[in-house]
Amino acid sequence: MGTGTGGDDSLYPIAVLIDELRNEDVQLRLNSIKKLSTIALALGVERTRTELLPFLTDTIYDEDEVLLALAEQLGSFTVLVGGPEFVHCLLPPLESLATVEETVVRDKAVESLRKISQEHSPVDLEVHFVPLVKRLASGDWFTSRTSACGLFGVCYPRVSSTVKAEIRQHFRTLCSDDTPMVRRAASSKLGEFAKVLELDYVKSDIIPLFTALASDEQDSVRLLAVEAGVSIAALLPQEDLEDLVMPTLRQAAEDKSWRVRYMVADKFSELQKAVGPEITKNDLVPAFQNLLKDCEAEVRTAAANKVKGEVLPEDSRETIIMTHILPCVKELVSDTNQHVKSALASVIMGLSTILGKDNTVEHLLPLFLVQLKDEYPEVRLNIISNLDCVNEVIGIRQLSQSLLPAIVELAEDAKWRVRLAIIEYMPLLAGQLGVEFFDEKLNSLCMAWLIDHVYAIREAATCNLMKLVEKFGAEWAQNTIVPKVLGMANDSNYLHRMTTLFCINALSEVCGQEITTKHMLPVVLKMSTDQVANVRFNVARCLQKIGPVLDSSALQAEVKPVLEKLATDQDMDVKYFALEAISGMYLFNLPTYIFSETFSFSSILFFFFSFSLSP
Repeated sequence: MGTGTGGDDSLYPIAVLIDELRNEDVQLRLNSIKKLSTIALALGVERTRTELLPFLTDTIYDEDEVLLALAEQLGSFTVLVGGPEFVHCLLPPLESLATVEETVVRDKAVESLRKISQEHSPVDLEVHFVPLVKRLASGDWFTSRTSACGLFGVCYPRVSSTVKAEIRQHFRTLCSDDTPMVRRAASSKLGEFAKVLELDYVKSDIIPLFTALASDEQDSVRLLAVEAGVSIAALLPQEDLEDLVMPTLRQAAEDKSWRVRYMVADKFSELQKAVGPEITKNDLVPAFQNLLKDCEAEVRTAAANKVKGEVLPEDSRETIIMTHILPCVKELVSDTNQHVKSALASVIMGLSTILGKDNTVEHLLPLFLVQLKDEYPEVRLNIISNLDCVNEVIGIRQLSQSLLPAIVELAEDAKWRVRLAIIEYMPLLAGQLGVEFFDEKLNSLCMAWLIDHVYAIREAATCNLMKLVEKFGAEWAQNTIVPKVLGMANDSNYLHRMTTLFCINALSEVCGQEITTKHMLPVVLKMSTDQVANVRFNVARCLQKIGPVLDSSALQAEVKPVLEKLATDQDMDVKYFALEAISGMYLFNLPTYIFSETFSFSSILFFFFSFSLSP
């Protein structure tokens, strides 16, 4: 393709871009490919068809990232070649891209081919698109044959019956291809192809292919056939399912490869919906029991996620779960694998709405208690996250009598990491149980954590209070939390007095200006005279933290004198943090204040030195 401009300066940038397509630098070629639509617009539709596309087809051998960008660009090129009438011009370069070795490039080329197939007329499909599919399906390299598998479904519905027969024959051939990668691709598209076939051909052509692929020697082929089986089952009348599909699916549920059994477990809900309640009850429940008892943890995990049995018949759902599913669930609660227990914990609470109050109290609550005390945090969290399901069934009082003692027991556990885990769940738990119940049962627990002997617990408890205020509101905080927090300011233990300051730091913003100024600030200012230097420098830090919440009059009249006094403290740390607070609060708002006559020249030097070093 010539790049001479022939004296036309307007085409010079295009010549540059086309030269970049030939450049040795990969990045330049990639940039040029990404500007391909610009080149095409400048060339016009005719020159794009007659010059640009042949050029691209001839130079298709390139780095994978360049080819990937090209495959993506061509999918949106219909308008640039003159509209649907000329869309077949895009097929040659995309056909070449669909045969390359790199999978992501082939997949993108197939995606673009599927996209532009919809823009072909039925005649053009038969004249241009179907021959391309046949060439790919008959290619010498497995790469082209795998790409062909993704194209049968998009062209089949709009071609003549004769061509349909040819397409079905080509698909049958690929399903028995010698190369596992081709059979895998065919297996992955079997369900999609079945959806566009006439029902008679689903029975005569697709079912035998499904049976063969589900018995393939490669487990990667068999597991993809399971997904196809779900789609096929949804297409068939109820009376044909038992004979045509179920034997193969039963076989898959007992497959020697755990990956195939995993796929059955993972797709179990979709499978139930496809086959309906009766077959689920008679065929799938026994298979599901085996999956819950599978020797591989991955299979048990996938099955545990499906224990609610949504598609079981309404009149017998409770009985089936109680008789067949619950015994397996009881074993999984103490499974050796944490992922199995975690998956079960995320759904087990949902069984309470199916089994009703009496069965929940008698059979499920003991299991909840076991999981609530599990050593793995994720298991405990999944139970606490779903307490509202049980609350709806058995009521808050029953729940408090059964699960709350266990929660309190964990909250007072000798191991501080266990206590920490419960604190982290507390805001979630509070939201599930409501403010009234929380105040009655759990408020005192949250306050007790503030004076725990482990700093990490006190720190987490402070953060917990902030989250609770965000959930229940500032008015609740003023009446319930703030008085208790401020009361700790008089505690004989200086660590507890410092916790008061940490709580004020956390609560000031969520409580707002009025509560902070009226209730919290006086306590902070009073603590500025504390005998312990650690408390005094934390007062300075606290005043800096809550400063943005306070109004300017409070800053001037109340905070300013206290910080001024702390800035002359005998303790160097107190002085440092007081000056840092001043720098944070007043440096830009009150520049003259820094040079108040109260400060000595050495204090001013110390301030600027410390300010320049502070992060």
